[in-house]
Amino acid sequence: MSQYIITYHGGDQPDTPEAGKTHFAKYQEWLASLGKSAISPMNPIKNTSTVNPNGSVTLGSSSAMSGYTIIEAESNESALKIARACPFLEIGGTLEVSELVKMPG
Repeated sequence: MSQYIITYHGGDQPDTPEAGKTHFAKYQEWLASLGKSAISPMNPIKNTSTVNPNGSVTLGSSSAMSGYTIIEAESNESALKIARACPFLEIGGTLEVSELVKMPG
């Protein structure tokens, strides 16, 4: 089985605290449905800085990435099926699914 990283990009914040709680409950339900295939679930990121090719540092991200989840799946198609069920899509976010490459050593 291969490992895949699902990265979260964009998305709108829910309009009310209640909508936020409902969305978070859906997200937790989705993660629970993954069972043991969720290797590293729920990894939000913040306070991003970008290191540029010349070594300078700028505050903020060069992308809209807001977090990631690492899963195990039989194939890229299986990983995409898992991602399509993620409630993050319901709030206007997009997901990128990439297979992780095992490096020697």
